[in-house]
Amino acid sequence: MMAYIGFGYPRFYFDWTYLLVIIGVVLSLWASAGVRSAFNRFSTVATIRGMTGAQAAQHILAQSGIYDVRVIHVRGNLNDHYDPRNKTLALSDPVYSSTSVAAVSVAAHECGHAIQHAGGYLPLKIRGSLVPVANFGAVISWPLILIGILMGFNQTLITVGIVLFTAVVLFHLVTLPVEFNASARGLRILSGSGILMGDENEGAKKVLRAAALTYVASAAGMILQLLRLLILTRGRRRE
Repeated sequence: MMAYIGFGYPRFYFDWTYLLVIIGVVLSLWASAGVRSAFNRFSTVATIRGMTGAQAAQHILAQSGIYDVRVIHVRGNLNDHYDPRNKTLALSDPVYSSTSVAAVSVAAHECGHAIQHAGGYLPLKIRGSLVPVANFGAVISWPLILIGILMGFNQTLITVGIVLFTAVVLFHLVTLPVEFNASARGLRILSGSGILMGDENEGAKKVLRAAALTYVASAAGMILQLLRLLILTRGRRRE
């Protein structure tokens, strides 16, 4: 049976490159399920010290000599983040006022980003410089590629689209050391300052390890998409 595969031209065989997309989706779903499971598990485990996520964040920042970062509450679920533009550390509903191991772990991770920013951590600077290009590439790369295909496989448009998509992939790759380093910094302070005690530290490691895997899965998915693009465009050029 004839099917339209790849860039819309007929093939009489299964396009194996779809497996790359499927692998990326499976990795993403697996990682997302893992972080939800770890957070839900340790969100029911209260810390001995009884610090909320907000209190832990303020304590870590002060201990690191950072006094110009505001800890704020944002509505939502695990949309916690540090914004270097206005030096705010935003903690979500399940984190800000919770005294759980999971909440304190997430707060410590975001403090890790604030500490990176204060210390001029190079990968964080590189990621910041890539943000405008990556945002633009995420919006415009696929439309350019599709327009190039509809225009009779216009190689210029497709190449520009792939280059922009590559910038998005690069952003995801640079994000990996930034996120891993932030977690490592947060875990060291949690353990060294006594905010967490005993087995609580192991719980924090499990929460942040699961969170880190979501970034790994995201980067892997983007790489697989780029690989598929390159394979299909190369095959089309040969024709």
